[in-house]
Amino acid sequence: MNRIAVLSAGSWGTTMAMVMADAGNAVTVHARRPEIADAINTHHHNPAYLPNVALPNSLRATTDAGEALDGAGHVIVSIPAQTLRANLTAWAPLIPNSAVVVSLMKGIETGTGLRMSQVITEVTGIPEERVAVISGPNLAREIAARQPAASVIACTDETAAKTLQAACLTSYFRPYTATDVAGCELGGAVKNVIALAVGLATGMGLGANAKSLLITRGLAETARLGESLGADPLTFSGLSGVGDLHATCASPLSRNRTFGEHLGQGMTVAEATAATRQTAEGVKSCKAVLDLARRNAVEMPITEVVAAVIDGHITVLDAASQLMSRTPKPERYGI
Repeated sequence: MNRIAVLSAGSWGTTMAMVMADAGNAVTVHARRPEIADAINTHHHNPAYLPNVALPNSLRATTDAGEALDGAGHVIVSIPAQTLRANLTAWAPLIPNSAVVVSLMKGIETGTGLRMSQVITEVTGIPEERVAVISGPNLAREIAARQPAASVIACTDETAAKTLQAACLTSYFRPYTATDVAGCELGGAVKNVIALAVGLATGMGLGANAKSLLITRGLAETARLGESLGADPLTFSGLSGVGDLHATCASPLSRNRTFGEHLGQGMTVAEATAATRQTAEGVKSCKAVLDLARRNAVEMPITEVVAAVIDGHITVLDAASQLMSRTPKPERYGI
């Protein structure tokens, strides 16, 4: 039986732990808070992040990262993107030598502009063929309710991707494989920023035309950035591109869309953070995405406007007028 460690007992980490356990693996979750570990072990639920979701009896939790990692064939990491480097520095000596490390995170590291898989290889020294990412329309609460969903497992080693695919295939969770790690990660990171923009429009009371404009042109921004960084443009028409973008922009379960709605309704960033409660990765990653675009001479006007709103440089009303006053140009195959 494959042993799997899940580093995080948040909503997405716990959900993937559930998927892996349902698929027949021996899964141990690392939880920072003893009361969460106790609830998972004793009552088989996570009251802090997934209340009323029944977790498999076989799923175990511990507050000891070494215990969770001991003998693991796959190490799944699901923590806020900007905390990855510090946490990995502590965990790296505990990761088994042959384990495949799997990133569930959708962000760009501030300062370095690195994708999460790149942070993993840099901090741990693990080669890229043993680092995988899972990305796609991953609304945790829907998957935790065992509703049908699909995702992409991307790894430069196709065999490693297929092994992980077999380890998380269930009647409700259908994983596909790919080798375009950069494309999958960029799709997941940028869609959070676009969802903030869609949330802003929703909070302002704008209609379906405005939101469709943001989603479509947001996908174009993502594809431009991905192409400049060597990603396959076709990746952005798949689950980790338009699929993830649509789910995050359309669903009220989306943290980033919800955060944007709060801003559109007049809240400050601090007030929206308190109201959203859980991490909205786009808030921290928007500046990192914009810096990455500028370093590669890629035009990303929606990302630029969202970053300016988050930083307090422009108002929500200014954001709408700034986008609509841009110079008209041809649409080149959606790019």
